Amino acid sequence: MPELPDVEAFRGIVVSCAVGRCIERVEVYDTGVLHGVSGRGLRRDLEGRTFAEPQRHGKWLLARTDGPTVLLHFGMTGQLICSGPDDPLHDHDRVVFAVTGARQLRYRDQRKLKGLWLLDDPGVTRMLHDQGPDATEMTRADFETLLSGRRGGVKQVLLDQTALAGLGNLLADEILWRSRLHPARKARGLTREERGRLYTAMRRTLRSAIRAGRVPPRDTWLTGHRDAAGAPCPRCGEPLRRGRIGGRATVWCPRCQPDVS
Repeated sequence: MPELPDVEAFRGIVVSCAVGRCIERVEVYDTGVLHGVSGRGLRRDLEGRTFAEPQRHGKWLLARTDGPTVLLHFGMTGQLICSGPDDPLHDHDRVVFAVTGARQLRYRDQRKLKGLWLLDDPGVTRMLHDQGPDATEMTRADFETLLSGRRGGVKQVLLDQTALAGLGNLLADEILWRSRLHPARKARGLTREERGRLYTAMRRTLRSAIRAGRVPPRDTWLTGHRDAAGAPCPRCGEPLRRGRIGGRATVWCPRCQPDVS
């Protein structure tokens, strides 16, 4: 599932592929990914417009133009691809923006759980009004205030997009593993030292993942071992534990992340 680092990489694709270029043609191959706009409306309102500098907030990408904004959420399988006009159309290419310079920005999505909205500035504000601050921009003081004011488990808080925008399941597990905190610990029960450790781990994990353009499955990361049954913790060698916490599949190390609740 695309998380904050993936969406930041998609933002970079818009910058390199489309910013400053005129949208010559919009092809809609599947209206199932459009929300609040028809294929005809998308073409009418975007053809002849120019892509401007995009923005990202959490898992949302704002592909600005000199008119309306294409707001994208990638669900579980969405992505953006920069292609040439002669590249074969993929089975899951849903919308294609052909821009000047013989380039195409393609929205590709297998499962179609989210998609595209076409909105003016007030519409974008309304769509994002319930999103918390972006995880890359939250200060340590605000992060500590957030944790100390929540009753739920710490993993649930990290995943709550209304509290903190951008973290998904992979990032949450990775950050908690690096912090040596059990994912079911109560957020408001963490000590100040533990809250600081968690904040530092979040910042460092995000920086590394953004550079990689994804949550990388490295051997030294929990992410590199979470899919293998019986895999050892990359830090201490203890077999990793798997379960559901807050309704989400969760992986942790019982030795490095003891349950002290």
